[in-house]
Amino acid sequence: MNPFRRLVQRFGRPPGPVAQAAGSEDVLAWGARRDGGWLAATSAGLRTVPDGADAPEGELLPWHLVGHARWAATETGGSFAVTPLLEVEPGVQARGAVTRHVLDDAGELPAVVRRRVDQTVVASKRHPLPAGGGVLLVARRVPGQSAREWTVVFDDDADRDDPAARDVARQRLAEAVEGEDTTR
Repeated sequence: MNPFRRLVQRFGRPPGPVAQAAGSEDVLAWGARRDGGWLAATSAGLRTVPDGADAPEGELLPWHLVGHARWAATETGGSFAVTPLLEVEPGVQARGAVTRHVLDDAGELPAVVRRRVDQTVVASKRHPLPAGGGVLLVARRVPGQSAREWTVVFDDDADRDDPAARDVARQRLAEAVEGEDTTR
């Protein structure tokens, strides 16, 4: 990116549709999508903003529900592969379908996205399961909640239905929460 465009990204105002879609959210960074529209990092999450004056406000993925956001730079921009987390039952999340965003101009977006996702994760522990695979226990900061939220994400969705795997996950989660309480 040329130096002028970098200054605009860092200190300039976001494009009108991005600002309008964000409403009261602070726009931290944005990137122009190759298919039109933008991908924007706001104070509330990662927002997809369609192109056009009559376009809806787009979708918002709150930061604490971003499972992965992988950036792959190219000579002409790059692409984000974003994996959302979906709650399948209280305290249990599954990885959703990966959404790819090809960007012509990402500006500061990759660094901002990484920082914001990292800031939500307080602790992350992986444990093996008896029949293979594993389970990830994650404590996250959730906006509007004073307590950290612990969730379980199985490597393989089929393990959620295995009683032995669920028992291990439940036991490891109880140990993690108990360990956290004694360190406060």
